[in-house]
Amino acid sequence: MQSKPTTIKEIARILNISPSSVSRGLHDHPSIGAVTREKIKQLAKSLNYEPNNAAILFQKGKTYTIGVILPELSEHFFSIAISAIEDEAIKKNYTVIFAQSHDNYEQEVKLVEKMKNQRVDGLLVSISKDTSKFDHFEKLNSFNIPVVFFDRIPPFKNVHYVACSLESATIKAVNYLLKKGHRSIGMINGPNTLYASEERKDGYMQAITFNRLKFDPSLVVNCDLTEQGTIEAANQFLNHKRKPTAIVAFNDYVALFLIKYFKKLNVINDFDVVSYANLPIISYLDNSPVASVEQYPYLQGQKAANILLDLIHSPNSENQAYYNTIVESDLIVNEVKE
Repeated sequence: MQSKPTTIKEIARILNISPSSVSRGLHDHPSIGAVTREKIKQLAKSLNYEPNNAAILFQKGKTYTIGVILPELSEHFFSIAISAIEDEAIKKNYTVIFAQSHDNYEQEVKLVEKMKNQRVDGLLVSISKDTSKFDHFEKLNSFNIPVVFFDRIPPFKNVHYVACSLESATIKAVNYLLKKGHRSIGMINGPNTLYASEERKDGYMQAITFNRLKFDPSLVVNCDLTEQGTIEAANQFLNHKRKPTAIVAFNDYVALFLIKYFKKLNVINDFDVVSYANLPIISYLDNSPVASVEQYPYLQGQKAANILLDLIHSPNSENQAYYNTIVESDLIVNEVKE
């Protein structure tokens, strides 16, 4: 059987001195003589003594861990953001705990509670597509646990967040399609609970009206971001009296569901598709989105991590102005499909 870890009390008992003397000796405190210090260290080494870091960190009031809650770790966007968060955390000697909400509000609430119980020093969050209430995050204020949202953020300003300029990105996307000659443009948007869906719709409306076209609300269809939800949205466009010739998809995953379905129906060449996220894989597809919005996940993750670390080490973070950081997007145009 594995023996129990050696404690300071055990070393003190063997040397017939107080535990506090052992602790001071291990930390080279000048109140402990050189000979005693050496005895303490030699015995600690022979007994394979390891300091209780949890207790030390508890005394300091920090655990040097930050929590991260994401919808899906498997999504390329979030895997890139994770790399940035870890890179910044390591620089400050922090450990990162990752968790997935799987785009489920109830799961997100449970994870926030677990992160609190783990005594994380701060939390980075990209909210689930079902999240419309935020009291589970507000409760963290009483525990002095700062929260920074990124990418998917709440629909209000009195939080710390880092996000992409989705409204301006959508304007770029729609203008690009208009310049290609499209006059009936559909949008497969996300759930209404997501602020990102509102931003996309606002950008779409601005681009349409600025170009003196009539905004048709029936050409903006919300879906749950699943493959079946995308197919249902696609069918609405296929049966629309103003059947669009181009579609702006919520992200590359929705675009891939859409392209797969259009290929199955043999109507893929009837539509141009623009999406968001700019996944590397789309450049290898025979039928890819004609353009995709680059949202710079590494930069978003990097900025969010640095803001959180600043808040953790700020003595007056409660009275600090909110960080509302916007990362400018770019529309990446792909090869013209044959």
